[in-house]
Amino acid sequence: MPSLALLRPEPALVRLAPLPGAPVVVMKFGSSVLTGPADAPAVASAIYAEVRRGRRVVAVVSAFAGETDRLLAEARGLGLAHDNPLLPAYVVQGEERSAALTALACDRIGLDAVTLTVRELGILAEGPREHARPVALARSVLEQALERHEVVVAPGFGALGPDGRTVLLGRGGSDLTALFLAAEFGLDHVQLVKDVDGLYDRDPNTDPDARRYDQASWAEAKALGGGLVQPDALDLAEARRLCVEVRNHADGHRTVIGAEGAPPRRVPPRRRLKVAVAGCGVVGGGALSQLLGDARVEVVGVLVRDPSKVRHIPGFSTEALAPLFVADAAALLAREPDILLEALSEADAGHALIRAALERGVDVASANKQAISRDPAGLLALAGEHEAKLMWSAAIGGGAPMVETLRAARADGPVTAFEAVLNGTVNFMLERLDSGASFDQALAEARAAGFAEEDPSSDLEGLDAAAKVRLLAFEAFGLMPDEADIPRDVLSPDAPPPPGARQLCRCRLDNGRVVAEVRLVAGTLDPLFAALNGERNALKVIGQEGSIVRCRGRGAGRWATAESLLADLADLAANRFALQDA
Repeated sequence: MPSLALLRPEPALVRLAPLPGAPVVVMKFGSSVLTGPADAPAVASAIYAEVRRGRRVVAVVSAFAGETDRLLAEARGLGLAHDNPLLPAYVVQGEERSAALTALACDRIGLDAVTLTVRELGILAEGPREHARPVALARSVLEQALERHEVVVAPGFGALGPDGRTVLLGRGGSDLTALFLAAEFGLDHVQLVKDVDGLYDRDPNTDPDARRYDQASWAEAKALGGGLVQPDALDLAEARRLCVEVRNHADGHRTVIGAEGAPPRRVPPRRRLKVAVAGCGVVGGGALSQLLGDARVEVVGVLVRDPSKVRHIPGFSTEALAPLFVADAAALLAREPDILLEALSEADAGHALIRAALERGVDVASANKQAISRDPAGLLALAGEHEAKLMWSAAIGGGAPMVETLRAARADGPVTAFEAVLNGTVNFMLERLDSGASFDQALAEARAAGFAEEDPSSDLEGLDAAAKVRLLAFEAFGLMPDEADIPRDVLSPDAPPPPGARQLCRCRLDNGRVVAEVRLVAGTLDPLFAALNGERNALKVIGQEGSIVRCRGRGAGRWATAESLLADLADLAANRFALQDA
């Protein structure tokens, strides 16, 4: 994912998205969502979706389920009952632990994340040590973190008292932390991500006639909310005129709490979307491992070469998974999926499957750059003919949102050229070769890290990068060079690359013709590319007026690429759910 920087040389504007000054969103994740460390990847996915939209995120987290009660009991058991000033500092370790693990999950999928402690966050509060009220924010540390990173994960519940000691904001205080931060940053909106789908006029667990509010006033929320939102947080929302979006982390149902309400309505249950997965390798297997626990979807089939092969998906036995696997594309589509996630490694098979799915009206998200780059315009036209949608963000850049970056740049004005490092496997190997590894050792390490396929020829011969260049050219110019017209350098043990080399892709529009190349380049490089390490990729887009837009992030690996594929799925699912709700 992209890191943050804003430089303003004259006359050009250089931008590394998302910008300092780009929208900030505050999201709070409670213990009903973060029940334990295993839930951190789902929270990271929700954060990723916001970053992909060009937003910076402050994620406020509660302690894992049961952790606060355990820490309180331990502190009270060893401290004085009438005066226990050290208790809050011990208890907020629960929030700080969940913040650290959430940030680790963010980093795994390529997000540039940092954590703050309660002391670093700098919320100042007054009142009883276990039920204080926030009164001010020492902004500098949080502001600097948002300038340098796209995600700041902050612990809720804790603050600093007048004497500099840690205090607590009352039970449910993470709600108050999130709302206070949003108010102090001048936002008008905050997201509280929970395991419920909004505010009801009565308990939906006991009354089947309960109706849900799409929109409720602060007063209605106070009267009906119960434990949904901390009452102190609702008081702050009303005083600071904050809209509070209470939404379900699983299916996106929500209630917006603000100045005005609307009558509640009966909400029919949504049908789970049927999802098929093509490929169960590095990317497909990574996506499948998360989909199987996603309440929004039902995985109806997985296309593989050998259904009898044992595959290890954490939490699921071989016997439970066996009915999902099929070896025939027609058999997969016969299970009537709503959405296909295509992560095959073969261009021919992938392209044929995508076409067959679109002809059935099945939405498709693909990570197969070789298949998509054959004819993206034709595939989009086919999707339109059959009222289906096609997305391919995961085919380029892994966790770096290169497609979104190029689309945003093109929306600002005509694009004249771009440069990029587009193959994480090659970048990883070049770094290892620079450090003294042999070619075979560098390749073995790339395979062990999950970057290189068993047959790495597409990466090493520049074919993978060339396919991505063609797709990016389509996004930039609406035109593509022929693959045969893209000169390519080969990474080979017979021709060692020069020290400090990068596989640099260049593409420009020249009198209506797209000119591109994939070269191993050393010497003076743009700092964006020279600084890339490991599997990271980067993109530099040059606009007609001299503007430059940049992004970078993890360009290979199971989790970063699978997350991009799942983000496309989430967008497709949101559209399908909107059709259901209509």
